[in-house]
Amino acid sequence: MGLKIINSGLLTTIQDIGRYGYQKEGIIVSGPMDAFALRVANLLVGNEESAAAIETTFLGPKILFEADHLIAITGGDLSPTINGEAVKMWRPIFVPQGSLLQFGAPGLGSRAYVAVSGSFSLPKVLGSYATYLRAEVGGFKGRALQAGDLLPCPGPTPAGEHLWRSLTKNKPLSGWAQASWTPIPQLFPNLEANPTLRVIKGPEYDLFTPASQQAFWEQEFIVTTDSDRMGYRLQGVPLLLSEPKEMISSAVTFGTLQVPPEGHPIALLADHQTTGGYPRIGQVITADFSNLAQVPLGKKIWFREVSLEDAQYLYIKQEQNIQQIKQAISYKIRL
Repeated sequence: MGLKIINSGLLTTIQDIGRYGYQKEGIIVSGPMDAFALRVANLLVGNEESAAAIETTFLGPKILFEADHLIAITGGDLSPTINGEAVKMWRPIFVPQGSLLQFGAPGLGSRAYVAVSGSFSLPKVLGSYATYLRAEVGGFKGRALQAGDLLPCPGPTPAGEHLWRSLTKNKPLSGWAQASWTPIPQLFPNLEANPTLRVIKGPEYDLFTPASQQAFWEQEFIVTTDSDRMGYRLQGVPLLLSEPKEMISSAVTFGTLQVPPEGHPIALLADHQTTGGYPRIGQVITADFSNLAQVPLGKKIWFREVSLEDAQYLYIKQEQNIQQIKQAISYKIRL
């Protein structure tokens, strides 16, 4: 018994932390668009933070629970409800058999994550459950979830079972129950509809004209509808090289800002290729990956320069925030 997909929403997939160790063979990492949200969702239900969870995009799915489960919903606010009642995010939630989880009008952000205690009984591909849609590997049959799919669940982890029992001590009138506590919101990424993202200069930054360099930091870019899990295509004043240059393909990663010949940058995301031949004008810092991944199509972004030292400090700070969340949850389990 597990979760049955009644309506799949716009794009709903199974993702874990990613498929590492194979980039040298040209196999991409894939994984979550918002890794922070996935990791915390798993921690909130007593899973390993790298476990598989459901990633849903903008218009969420409708999911029927065919057994009792402990879940957590994190990431963007896609107005989740259980049996028609609004449910809070970033906390453990007990959901009884027969309940229906749905998502409504998108609020802030564009991707939400649903973790289930014990995760899912699915086969790994090259050590990962992550769905890579273009190659049709991982996740549930290598594809996006569809109406009628049944996701098998093995049952809660010991930590999840403890949280489950604490939520069901007093039989909730609604049948489902959510924790009254949540990690300190200040530990979460500060999502904005039109964010300013912190960036370090890319290896080919100096190849661009002075005017393009200035425009990169000062102008707004619009996330176009010609975007997907591979990357956001950004529309703005074209960024041009000082002179044409033949590029050798070089390593790229999540957050790399490549500029094709027409001058409109591409911000690479979870399903990015392993190498690219376009000049790299900048690199979004790791601490801002969530903010980047949660920007809805049609919204605006700006870039602000930070140093490598600042980027490293902010990354360490974010990892410390996750460890603080982990410690707070472990304290709740010991109570």
